[in-house]
Amino acid sequence: MPQGSEWLSEVADRMRNAVSNGAAPTPEQVTVRELVQRFGYHKRGDTANSAIRNGLERNGLTTDRDFAVGYINSDIRILLDSDTFDSPENHSTSDPTHRIGSLEAANQSPVSVHPDKPLCTATTIMLLHDFSQLPVMTNERQVSGIISWKSIGARLSMGQECDLVRQCMDTAEILADSTPLFEAIATIAEHGYVLVRGADSRIKGIVTATDISFQFMQLAGPFLFVGEIEGYLRQLIHGKFTIEELSAAGGSLDGQTIGGSGDLTLGGYCRLLENPGNWEKLNLAVDRSEFVKHLDVVRQIRNDVMHFSPDGLTEEQTKDLQDMARFFENLVGTGAI
Repeated sequence: MPQGSEWLSEVADRMRNAVSNGAAPTPEQVTVRELVQRFGYHKRGDTANSAIRNGLERNGLTTDRDFAVGYINSDIRILLDSDTFDSPENHSTSDPTHRIGSLEAANQSPVSVHPDKPLCTATTIMLLHDFSQLPVMTNERQVSGIISWKSIGARLSMGQECDLVRQCMDTAEILADSTPLFEAIATIAEHGYVLVRGADSRIKGIVTATDISFQFMQLAGPFLFVGEIEGYLRQLIHGKFTIEELSAAGGSLDGQTIGGSGDLTLGGYCRLLENPGNWEKLNLAVDRSEFVKHLDVVRQIRNDVMHFSPDGLTEEQTKDLQDMARFFENLVGTGAI
């Protein structure tokens, strides 16, 4: 199976041949995951995204949506680029905005209950799945409301009849899957959830406060680990090198003149410590090459962390960060730092 740019070249040739024969070019439809895998990657990130964008550009192609921010299993169309070929089909603008529809939970069909079912049916489902709320729906497009422990308790406390689901439900909060993520978070924070409606009017999923918390941990966790590692590195080299030696390693933050160890990037730390003479100044009973090799892995992961990827890190990448942070903790515990 052709991979990467070779495959895109075949796609571009097919479309241009169609135009040459007087026909409209048929877009190539794939999932974002398939597109990423065509280029030999398992997830999106700076390296993968750059390879795909360059491949599209070299072959005069574009996509109808920005593959870097959508849900990874969503469909995407590859088109002839309007900058290189003029066709009404091509005048679509790639959208880099992170939207609620990019979250996994927004793409998992929700469990629901019919409004005419007994209340015990809804509570049983909620208990079995540990749900705080449950959509009340007659079909995949028609939402009658939402039932929750709060809506049930409010009615029971007022002595209201609450035998059927419809008697205990509230109005449902529904947002289009195209709603910007930051706007959706405000609604979720207020109501604890939001139902996500697709362009075809189907309810695609339900995103809860728990989902947002989990997403936050996926994003914030790596930031915290990277911050810890950089902090330990500054402690490790503090006072051991001159400004000239630090400057020789290069890799300052934001291209500024290096005024101290805090101005180095992770790449700069790698270059500084891969030098045997510099390494000896640390007086560590640790293998230099292994240390620098793992530090360089952290450097590469940091690039993904600092450029938001909706796919998060792989388990292996997360473990690499945890291992490096734990390594430094051990050095502190033994008094090496």
